[in-house]
Amino acid sequence: MTIAGVRSLPQMQSQHAGSAGTVRDRRRRVRLIVATLAVLALATCWIWRLPMLRGLGHALVVSDSIGQADVVVIGVSSDGAGVLEAVDLVHAGMARRVAVFEDPPDAVDREFLRRGVPYEDAAARSIRQLASLGVTQVVRISAAVGGTEEQGARLPRWCEENGVQSLIVVTTADHSRRLRRVLHRAMDLHRMQVAVRPAAHSPFQVEQWWQSREGIRIAVIEWEKLLLDVIRHPFAG
Repeated sequence: MTIAGVRSLPQMQSQHAGSAGTVRDRRRRVRLIVATLAVLALATCWIWRLPMLRGLGHALVVSDSIGQADVVVIGVSSDGAGVLEAVDLVHAGMARRVAVFEDPPDAVDREFLRRGVPYEDAAARSIRQLASLGVTQVVRISAAVGGTEEQGARLPRWCEENGVQSLIVVTTADHSRRLRRVLHRAMDLHRMQVAVRPAAHSPFQVEQWWQSREGIRIAVIEWEKLLLDVIRHPFAG
């Protein structure tokens, strides 16, 4: 017999088993939902992976509209790609003169000089390449330029010293957006027209940069530098 108002042991066990079953069912449903969402997320990433990767590459690149300018400036470290782009711009009538940054010898170069080995800096090499392709009006920008910020700091002064009001700066594709941000900050108070032009023959291939180790290396390094620049100057162009 059972006391009124008090449930029997079998009833309590049955109720407990029903509650445990309900909890297990809920857990199964939650796991199923989570697994389904994970599969959908992976599938979405797989489907959109190429557009996303291309988008990351294009985000590093900018190409300003250009017109005739006083001079084409070959950006630091743009090497042969910058020379070729400058030649094409001159032959297209965009400018008559080309400017290159001087490249002073570092400690290693000075040691070669001490041992009697001739030193040809990047500027001399660029001038020689430009001349061989029919561009002879070339000037040097005398500065010990060590990077993008130094390049941006030097250019406005050089333009003022040489009466330059408009310029096209050519650089590698991956470096173009960050360089434009730096130049726009530097030129803002000088009322000079500056356009950034990515070199067509840049090593960084926007449409397939992720297919090579070098492309991945370039993208990762440039993204880090660009993000740092955005953090330091969030309202800059």
